[in-house]
Amino acid sequence: MNISDIINNKQGTAFSFELLPPLKGTGTEKLFRTIEELNEFNPRYINITTHRSEYVYNEVEGGLLQRQRIRRRPGTIAIAAAIQNKYNIPVVPHIVCSGNTREDLEYMLLDLQFLDISDLLVLRGDKAKEDNSFRPTGDGPKHATELIEQINHFNEGLFYDGTAIKVPGKKFHYGVACYPEKHEEAPNLESDMAVLKKKVEMGAEYAVTQLFYDNKKYFEFVESAKAMGINIPIIPGIKPLAKLSQLTVVPKTFHCDLPEALYREAIKCKTDEEVKQVGIEWAVDQCKELMKQGAPSLHFYTVSAVDSIKLIAKQIY
Repeated sequence: MNISDIINNKQGTAFSFELLPPLKGTGTEKLFRTIEELNEFNPRYINITTHRSEYVYNEVEGGLLQRQRIRRRPGTIAIAAAIQNKYNIPVVPHIVCSGNTREDLEYMLLDLQFLDISDLLVLRGDKAKEDNSFRPTGDGPKHATELIEQINHFNEGLFYDGTAIKVPGKKFHYGVACYPEKHEEAPNLESDMAVLKKKVEMGAEYAVTQLFYDNKKYFEFVESAKAMGINIPIIPGIKPLAKLSQLTVVPKTFHCDLPEALYREAIKCKTDEEVKQVGIEWAVDQCKELMKQGAPSLHFYTVSAVDSIKLIAKQIY
């Protein structure tokens, strides 16, 4: 059963969450502990992010700096397989344009087929830190729609160069990202919605939103999507505030607004623990309203928020 079937067949609102692969060399203990802490809420699936390599500068003999490209969080596909095997929970690895050639992506698809993983979240991914704007790697896709096209051709039994796959494997199902407050690079929400519509027409079966704190924006986004003929499940992405620093970092990084009522309560806080409590209370109310209005699933972003998510889930599931 693919993810869209799981969502559509679930009575009530499904629970899912996103994980980052462990930092290079740190092992899987912390990652597995997160899954075990949240497993009591019956996650219907787990997303695993992927991260491109980046440049770092290391000092070498003579005080000079040597630029090296490293990948801090390798292993998205391996982690996905480990989770599926260890916990028997469906996994959804992120497949991104960023940092990958078309051949790289093709080998990822082949590896995933060998591992019997057939659900993907298809994304463009972030630009490299050293670039002012997104640049593809080699002949890699420039946009998520181009990556979707490659996946569709693979599903049809064709490699990216047009040659036939002798023994086509299980076809991939995929979801995509969407942005209730528009993608940072989109000129307006209408043009951003048109991109989502194109992804759906190409085969996307569901969409997961960027995190947001104002449910009104989510509900308006869903209604606008329906008016454009976008009828796939749109899953709200939730990330509770947990630190004082997030009052400025979250809006800047994720290009989302903090509602005035939330901001007023948060700026009264003197410690991270106080902000964490405000974030939990806000997220509980937010989730209850989303569930009441029929959100198909709630998808939680776990970075710096596992304890909060556990406390929230206890109150809503």
